[in-house]
Amino acid sequence: MKGMVFLKTTVFGVQHLLTMFSATVLVPVLLGIPISVSLFTSGLGTLIFHIITKRKVPIYLGSSFAFIVPFIAVSSYYAGQENALAYATGGVVMAGLVYLLFSFIIYKIGYDKIRKLFPSYITGTVILLIGLILASTAVSMASDCWWLSIVTLTSILMIRIYGKGMVAQLPIFIGLSIGYILAFIFGKVDLSFTGFIDLPKFFLPKFSLYAFSIMVPAAIAPALEHIGDIFAVSNVVGKDFTKEPGLHKTLLGDGIATSVAGLFGGAANTTYSENTGVLAITKVFNPLIMEVAAVMAIILSFFTPIANIIMSIPKSVMGGACLVLFGMISTTGLQTIFKDSKELNVKQILITSVMLIISVGGAQITLGNFSLQGIGLAALVGIILNSILIYKEKNLG
Repeated sequence: MKGMVFLKTTVFGVQHLLTMFSATVLVPVLLGIPISVSLFTSGLGTLIFHIITKRKVPIYLGSSFAFIVPFIAVSSYYAGQENALAYATGGVVMAGLVYLLFSFIIYKIGYDKIRKLFPSYITGTVILLIGLILASTAVSMASDCWWLSIVTLTSILMIRIYGKGMVAQLPIFIGLSIGYILAFIFGKVDLSFTGFIDLPKFFLPKFSLYAFSIMVPAAIAPALEHIGDIFAVSNVVGKDFTKEPGLHKTLLGDGIATSVAGLFGGAANTTYSENTGVLAITKVFNPLIMEVAAVMAIILSFFTPIANIIMSIPKSVMGGACLVLFGMISTTGLQTIFKDSKELNVKQILITSVMLIISVGGAQITLGNFSLQGIGLAALVGIILNSILIYKEKNLG
């Protein structure tokens, strides 16, 4: 019996590992960081997050795309010096401290006041935007080979709808396997790699005022997006994780995980919406599964063949899966918007509309090295507009 439970947990962990893998390894490729280091720090960061949040929140932390531009800016500034990347990873260490500051502020403000800042129509819009913004990535990946994407997508849907028992809980794993086998048969899989064991090439960070000025302001936007991700997971699972273990604890976990990643020479960590999509479609919410995926990521950072096999999954196959996952996130957002009432009043419609257009339209605020756009900007605008209108209502009433 215990063996069967272990097997199920392992397979569920593999499903989440496959889901996060392509994005987590893409970031270090873009930054010039060893993939093995980012895999290691991703797994380690996830375990740190779970310890701090009392193993209650089913979240995986992967490499963050939000820090790509500032990271490259810092490493380019120090180009020509010995290990210029070390200054950028030093910035990652300092950026993680921003999350700790947010954590402290939220702890002092208190749960009730935080919830008032994020009514369901604002949190729902933020969750909806997570899926919508990721949609272009899914379509871009799928368009690499549409027929493979459609087969993968159809397989996932059929397994989830008509599958029984454990099979119905593994639509991503089975769907990706079907897509991969077909891709291999038609010669679309590259397995030309060498090596077996390769220790991650860790390196210590270096610190500078320039890196601080670039990386720390950049951390504000992903910190706001973290809040949206926690609301998304809470709504998918049906538990309010902003209350228990608390939003301050999840931010603390994310921040420490990011700083630790920088200490090892890795990219900044962030909560992964892809894995939230898996939760939404499978309805399997055990945090232990994320921890198993994290341990697997650490192991893969030392064993290159397995990592290379996963990396060889064609973009179109992953794209087919992402079309489902990101769609599920958007649907969760829509359900959350109407959680407290069947229809929105004029104020709520206006706030939701502005948030959607600002984010999807690509609006951006830039002040020196600080830049805010996308979900972070939409969340901030929503909070400000809602606070102003509430204040007006109280005074006019």
